[in-house]
Amino acid sequence: MNGFAPGSSSQPSSEVELTISCRNLVDADVFSKSDPMCVTYLKSYLQADWQEISRTETIMNTLNPNFAKKIHLQYWFEEQQALKFSVYDIDNESADLEQHDFLGCCECTLGQLVAAGTLKMKLKGAGIHRGELIVTVEEMATCRDEVTLQFCGHRLDRKDWFGLSDPFLEFYKVGEDGSYVLTHRTEVHKWTLNPVWQPFTIPIRSLCGGDMQRTIMVICYDWNRNGSHNRIGEFFMTLQELSAGPGESTVYHCIHPRKKERNPSYTHSGEVRLMRYEMKKVYSFLEYIRGGLELSCTIGIDFTASNGDPRSPDSLHYISHHPNQYEQALSAVGEIIQDYDSDKLFPVFGFGARLPPDGRISHEFPVNMNPQNPYCDGIAGVLQAYKMCICQIQLYGPTNFSPIINQVARIAESCQDGSQYFILLIVTDGVISDMPQTTKAIVQASKLPVSIIIVGVGNADFALMDVLDADTVPLCYQGVQASRDIVQFVPFRNFQRYGDVRQAKAYLAKEVLMEIPDQIVSFMKSRNIKPKPPVYKNVEAPPPAYDELH
Repeated sequence: MNGFAPGSSSQPSSEVELTISCRNLVDADVFSKSDPMCVTYLKSYLQADWQEISRTETIMNTLNPNFAKKIHLQYWFEEQQALKFSVYDIDNESADLEQHDFLGCCECTLGQLVAAGTLKMKLKGAGIHRGELIVTVEEMATCRDEVTLQFCGHRLDRKDWFGLSDPFLEFYKVGEDGSYVLTHRTEVHKWTLNPVWQPFTIPIRSLCGGDMQRTIMVICYDWNRNGSHNRIGEFFMTLQELSAGPGESTVYHCIHPRKKERNPSYTHSGEVRLMRYEMKKVYSFLEYIRGGLELSCTIGIDFTASNGDPRSPDSLHYISHHPNQYEQALSAVGEIIQDYDSDKLFPVFGFGARLPPDGRISHEFPVNMNPQNPYCDGIAGVLQAYKMCICQIQLYGPTNFSPIINQVARIAESCQDGSQYFILLIVTDGVISDMPQTTKAIVQASKLPVSIIIVGVGNADFALMDVLDADTVPLCYQGVQASRDIVQFVPFRNFQRYGDVRQAKAYLAKEVLMEIPDQIVSFMKSRNIKPKPPVYKNVEAPPPAYDELH
């Protein structure tokens, strides 16, 4: 579908891809060159603060890095989207940017970048010369299919003292202005002239702009520790050629341009051969929904004492004629999710409270106080149960997330066939008390059909929530990395400046739900689950208007 619907309206937007490189960076290391990484921040007209959206890979020992990792953004013509690029010299494995040397930063708007195509900007910081940053933008093709490729080298040129090389490949697509843009870099194989590189999967729109005939340049290098890699040779190909699969037509000679010019008898510097070609269709969120996928939403509510005495108007749980932040968050997110849930029954659990009659502490009790049936009918039922619960419990503590996360994970573990996807909405006011256990629970749940939405209410320090969000730094527990990013955290205070409650709820819902479609698709891809054929449900049409009858 191309999104054109006569008689409707649509905001003009498109998805764009940013490619970043730097030149003449400051050398922050003593015995080697800097190891640069670029962090990208976004700020829209709705935001007061910069939001980190991406980090490139770190490239060792170079002052002129070409970053392979891309940044994908939705470009809105009518909005001003400010971008900031900060470059760091990475000194260790810490995700904390304060632990690394700041090399410089620059700012522009996405509109300026789109208009220019390529922007060269001076990096700013302490000192006169900090180098420059180059950003190239290209509109992405609508095709989302991916291709898996694998190559091997055969009798490549010797570049090292002891008669071998440390080869790796870089892939470049032709930009719209005729320049070449780095799209992928393989791993390095040490001490060999016959490397077998690992398979890699890449969207064809990133590799060649979705055009099977578009030229792709491949450069084979011999890796050097000091960052000055030696060129072994280069060759050109198209995805159309590769689609023939391994064979004589996909054996490429590495040609070193200068050797070819100087030596008339020069033939090539070795061969690079295609070992694997596999095109894979990538399905959309809507295709899974149309195929009958149902979203099941479990709700967790923070009833710890840090929320304040619910009898006081200062409490976040204060019940009055005006909805409090908990009520606004529950209705904002729930009203959208319930459209994809056929029975609209929500299991709702509280944590951090003392329960009647004996005051025992619980971190996963049913808010409707019915252990045999914790389900509430629609969001109206959720809000009603929430208000009644406030009168029956005592707010206490601590703030433990892991019990309710593990509970949803256990349910999701028994349903991994792609028919259901589970969303856990947690509304909380404070810092997590069981951070190690919560991290472990999220890492384990990342393999399951689960997404976790955390809405922070009040004015507490939510720094740990940003760690769990893991948009730019993968979440790890004891060396095990989460297989997917499944957490989205949003502080409610970001939307309190809207005087109108309905407007605040609308923006909140948009922010917390924006990652859900991609998280669902990433799970389906990880299990190779294809959407089922569209399910057409019989929906009773509304009765005709009076004017139509008379």
